[in-house]
Amino acid sequence: MAEPILIPRPEGLYCPQGDFFIDPLRPVPRALITHGHADHARAGHGAVMATAQTLDIMALRYGRDFTQSAQPAKGPTRIGDVTVSFHPAGHVLGSAQILVADARRRILVTGDYTRSPNPACAPWEPVACDILVTEATFALPVFRHPDPADEIARLLASLRAFPERAHLVGVYALGKAQRVIMLLRAAGYDAPIYIHGALAKLCDYHIAQGIALGDLRPATVARGKKGDFAGAIVLGPPSAFSATWAQRFPDPVIAFASGWMMVRARARQRGVELPLIISDHVDWGQLTQTITELDPVETWITHGREDALLRWCALNQRAATPLRLVGYEDEPE
Repeated sequence: MAEPILIPRPEGLYCPQGDFFIDPLRPVPRALITHGHADHARAGHGAVMATAQTLDIMALRYGRDFTQSAQPAKGPTRIGDVTVSFHPAGHVLGSAQILVADARRRILVTGDYTRSPNPACAPWEPVACDILVTEATFALPVFRHPDPADEIARLLASLRAFPERAHLVGVYALGKAQRVIMLLRAAGYDAPIYIHGALAKLCDYHIAQGIALGDLRPATVARGKKGDFAGAIVLGPPSAFSATWAQRFPDPVIAFASGWMMVRARARQRGVELPLIISDHVDWGQLTQTITELDPVETWITHGREDALLRWCALNQRAATPLRLVGYEDEPE
């Protein structure tokens, strides 16, 4: 029997033929990283291979010494007895699907991905494979994400309806912040957008990479100056909304941009007045479409809701296996 090309271990997915892990959960001698979110990209590995942008993002977040050896992915690369290549995932800037191939099989590890247009990063690329390792973050039929342009239109309509109130939008620092900004610009909103300091470094990096974000200004409030933000859009990490920072704004409309805003209970728990369903993950329709189009011999399902997708695969005569890896969630901010 052929040696498995990838096997789940406590550290993460391991390739014995290349002696490396993909998105490991703890420090390992050699790691291949799909993207820069903290639940996939961790510091402390001996060596890291990733796209150049993901390596930059990890250095911004963890410091230049986040690994002993950083290797940018440049085309197909031989590692031991396998060849690896990185392909755009459409999730965030620098995100990639990792294809691991030997003489007999091609296995594609998607990491996190979306097929929806995202002007803040390279679009998702279909990659032929024998085994597809897919996320299942929104793997329930109820999750059908609306057009993000329509969600931005709702934000702008609220801004017109309540011009005396600041609109505070919760966004993750990497990916969601820049996507929301670019969606606002595409909708014709050319006014200044105010950002929490925790977003500045990654926004500056996107701008340096040629991604036009327009007029961004610090969301700092001087004492007695609350009125300065009436009618403004202010972006900040979700963690800042429970801090005194959010209390500085005039009767704010609290919004949050996430695929999870389809779940009303989550919006209520966060005190969200204006839920914006904007996701950087595949929804149910995109997920099943991807499996259908790529037509792998087998699908491995990880970090999410596995049961419904396993049932769908069974009903469609498709082999599927749950990996039951833990530790991959929405990025904690």
